[in-house]
Amino acid sequence: MVNIDNMTDEMKKELAFTKEELDELARARTMPIIFDEDCPETTPEKAIKFKRINPSRQAANSTLA
Repeated sequence: MVNIDNMTDEMKKELAFTKEELDELARARTMPIIFDEDCPETTPEKAIKFKRINPSRQAANSTLA
């Protein structure tokens, strides 16, 4: 994590969104999600079969103890 208190004004400006990017994000929030054959909606059956690639923090911490 980055501590913003230790960043210069130049670094903060570099990380900030531009007006165009903020407008694009606002437009994207209003657009509906459209599923197609390349990206189908996840069904409950598929969700059950889903396996995490990276372990959750809780599971990782329990194996270290």
